[in-house]
Amino acid sequence: MHENKIKVLVVEDEASIRRFITLNLEMAGYEVGEAESGEAALALLTTLRPDVVVLDLMLPGINGLEVCQHIRETMPEPLVIMLTAKGQDTDKIMGLELGADDYMVKPFNPFELIARIKAMLRRRNRFETGKTAYVCGDLHLDTAANKLLKNDMEVELTPTEYSLLKMFMENPGKALKRDEMLNAVWGEDYFGDTKTLDVHIRRLREKIEDNPSEPQHIKTVWGSGYRWQPQSGRRLP
Repeated sequence: MHENKIKVLVVEDEASIRRFITLNLEMAGYEVGEAESGEAALALLTTLRPDVVVLDLMLPGINGLEVCQHIRETMPEPLVIMLTAKGQDTDKIMGLELGADDYMVKPFNPFELIARIKAMLRRRNRFETGKTAYVCGDLHLDTAANKLLKNDMEVELTPTEYSLLKMFMENPGKALKRDEMLNAVWGEDYFGDTKTLDVHIRRLREKIEDNPSEPQHIKTVWGSGYRWQPQSGRRLP
């Protein structure tokens, strides 16, 4: 996918901030849609079909958390970057729990936002390449079709969850450090903290583990990161 074909939806109620973000994204070559409210964002989702959603959490009416939840329930493909204010740690965690891929704290440099978007898109393209399938117990990750089957039933994954799972299954038995995973999945210029990774791991466990509190696939390596337990895993050419 060429960058000039990539569509970004900017959801921000403050007109000056929204236009500032939009102008910078347009100068970077993206096609941009704007929404000043959660209601407007929901209406635009089906017509614009964005690849990326830049989503302010503090919106009038339907708030950003509700918009994020709707996106993940109806269309798991878009990458979602939340915009939060300083001190909104609870909202950050809630947004990540609802399926947001990343967050940025206001005020922020628009060039950093563009760098984040580019890194996320590169990651998505990198993790979608190849025709390899991975099997581990009751899990079957089909990278040609970009889908996960658990006991032959499809499991919906966000782009970040898919990337994390593919990274795990490509490295069975290896202890992956948090920084290593952040660099691989969010990009080497990522300035966020490890809680973003931990929340995504928790969501992924809830989707693939029979008992998320006692995971059999994604093991915690205390003080370091995580390890994929191979079990009966094998890679199919």
